[in-house]
Parts: sequence; structure tokens; C-alpha cells
Amino acid sequence: MFNTFLFNPLYNCLIFIINMVPGGDIGIAIIILTILVRLVILPLYIKSIRMQMKMKEIEPIMAEIKIKYEKDKMEQSRQIMELYKKSKINPFITFVVLLIQLPIILALFFVFKDSFVIHKDIIYSFINIPTNVNQQFLGFIDITASKNYFLAVMTGLTQYIQMQFALPKPAKKDPNSKNPSFKDDLARSMDIQMRYVMPIMIIFISIGLPAAISIYWVTSNVIATVFEIIIKRNIKNKKEDVVSVV
Repeated sequence: MFNTFLFNPLYNCLIFIINMVPGGDIGIAIIILTILVRLVILPLYIKSIRMQMKMKEIEPIMAEIKIKYEKDKMEQSRQIMELYKKSKINPFITFVVLLIQLPIILALFFVFKDSFVIHKDIIYSFINIPTNVNQQFLGFIDITASKNYFLAVMTGLTQYIQMQFALPKPAKKDPNSKNPSFKDDLARSMDIQMRYVMPIMIIFISIGLPAAISIYWVTSNVIATVFEIIIKRNIKNKKEDVVSVV
């Protein structure tokens, strides 16, 4: 099912784009296909960001509920669910969106990993087998080669930038709190790892992968960052317009 519904269609899309790109530059074809796929899943991405922003807005109310019903966990849960209902928030939507996107992203990974290999047996009959396949991205980057340090660093850097926009600002540590909760410490630790440790790890991972994967990764990070900025700005502007009208 993975091959039939994801890998094969995406691979054939890549082959079609290679035929259309002047000079058959696989690197450019990878960038184009990554953009197209990102545009297809954009509605899901928008929904996820909206839900994250709503969750951020109700954090102060949730904190009050947790303090008020600290000794009654059942009532605390009921009040939180009631808050979700009133705010029209589905706390599971982000997970569902990720679950839908993950197979597509994995399929793209495997397509680009083997992008320099022409699998004639899975090319659709109405897709021409490319006669001119250029594995030198922009004429000087071999997409089949690993240990491309420039692309590896670019992958880590764009991942770092994307994380700065994607992750909410970490909650400030309360100076009056002598005994911070385990949950707060864990949240801060996870935030640090996602913002700083993960991009560094990605650099070392990218070094051992074909340059084609790094090109895909950089493109995906840049698009995600641009989407994040535009979507959040539009949502914020709409809210400000509503407030000004009221």
C-alpha cells in the first residue's frame, strides 16, 4: 500500500518533472516536487498552526483550572475538556495532522534517496523515461554523494530557523518558585533539545546521507518557515481586525 499509493505516484511525479526541467537537473526537480507536496498538505498545516495558537491563548485559563482543581483530578479534566469545547479546540488535531503527513514525508524521503536511480519497472506507461538525467545540481553539487558539508550545515541551519518560528516561546521561569515542577523542567529541557540540540544532530545525520536528501530537507525547512510566518501573521491580523470592529 505504501508503494502503490505513496512511493510510486511521487516517484513518477519526480520523473515527470525531470523530463520538464531544462537539462534534466534532478536537484531542481526535487525542489519543485517538495514545494508541490507542501502546497498539497498546506490546509492540514494551517489547521495545525491555528490549533496551536488557540492552545497558546487558553494557557492562562488552563493554569487557573489546574490550580483551582489541583486536588480533584476528575473535575480538573472535566473543566479542561469543557474549556476545549467552548474554545472549539480539538487537542488531538495536531497529532492527527502529523499522522497524516508522516507517511507522505517518509515517501518523499525514500523517493529522493533513490532519485538518481531510474526504476523503469515502476514508471507509469504515460510517463516518458528521461533520456537526459543530470545528477549535478546547478552544475556543481553531486546529488548522489554523501559528506557534502555545505548542504549538511545548511540543513541544520534552516532546521534551527524553522524551530524558532514553529515552537512557542518558552514560559519564563517563575523567580518566586523554589520547587519547580517536574513537568516544567521537562518542558524546558524538551524546548532546548528541539531548538538547539536537534539542528546539530541533523547536521551530522545529513553528512552521511546523499546530497539529494539534504536538498529536500533544506527546501522543506525553508517552505515550512515561510508558511509559519505568513499563516501566523494572517491569523493575527484577522484577530486584530475583529477587535477593532468590535
